[in-house]
Amino acid sequence: MKIINSFDSVSDEFKGAVATIGNFDGVHLGHQQIFRKVVEEARQYQSKAVVITFDPHPKSVLHPEKRPFYLLTTLEEKLKLIESLQIDAVMLIPFSLEFSKTTAKDFVCGILWEQLRIRKIFIGHDYTFGRGKEGSEEYLTRFGKKLGFQVDVTNAVKVGEIVISSTQIRNSICEGDVKTAGALLGRPYNVKGRVTEGYRRGIGLGFPTANLEPEKDLLPPEGVYAVIAERKGTRHQGVLNIGHNPTFENQDQTVELHILDFSADLYREELEIFFIDRIRGEIRFDGPESLANRIRQDVARARDILKPHVS
Repeated sequence: MKIINSFDSVSDEFKGAVATIGNFDGVHLGHQQIFRKVVEEARQYQSKAVVITFDPHPKSVLHPEKRPFYLLTTLEEKLKLIESLQIDAVMLIPFSLEFSKTTAKDFVCGILWEQLRIRKIFIGHDYTFGRGKEGSEEYLTRFGKKLGFQVDVTNAVKVGEIVISSTQIRNSICEGDVKTAGALLGRPYNVKGRVTEGYRRGIGLGFPTANLEPEKDLLPPEGVYAVIAERKGTRHQGVLNIGHNPTFENQDQTVELHILDFSADLYREELEIFFIDRIRGEIRFDGPESLANRIRQDVARARDILKPHVS
């Protein structure tokens, strides 16, 4: 998959492309449906399938006061996921305050038409673009008739009664409902982290843990989660605790992973965590013995939850 970083570097092979435009944070099931349509149409026309997206996310530029601004995927993850869906190229537009002043007309005429000569463009049902969000389905359709490209609007995709959106997925994660988040993403929500020095209390309790420094700001709330931990390409069942360990009155929040049936030293290694389901919220126990008893229950529960996920 080719990454196009400059408006002036679009080669002739990408002229007449079938395209889609959006932020695509998470590359969730709704996004995937759009990408499949783009690829299918592009193959029919014997042209290229192109995704137009932005970095950084426009909201982080336009509303810097909203911190932290949670993203479901890093740029690296987003591009990797898009590539896995057979997209031929990503036009990665650097988003800035200056670029945000681009009118919808200039965007359509200058980028979609002059640079890509798009044959067809797919957009989500609620997508807007251009200065003041003046660009819309009707706007694109009107210009498409003038310039000679088609516009296709993809309806909302649902899982059960839930409309899939990046915002809904973020909300589910923030509520601890990682199972629903995974259903909407089409895969478990993931966070990478490097193992750092911890308190080493887990060894004394009989459940050694790896203390993680997550690379993403978006974490589920404090509690215990059944997870899959990937290390050097191998996946393991695990239990992850996010919290302050009130039994020991920690001051700082920690993210601690116990890998089931595993004993190797993980210090300084990078692990990838896949959140499968929430087991319980954080609890203050009377002491180490009652905490250890509950951890044994958590491990047993995690084994049941994770049976379908690791062969």
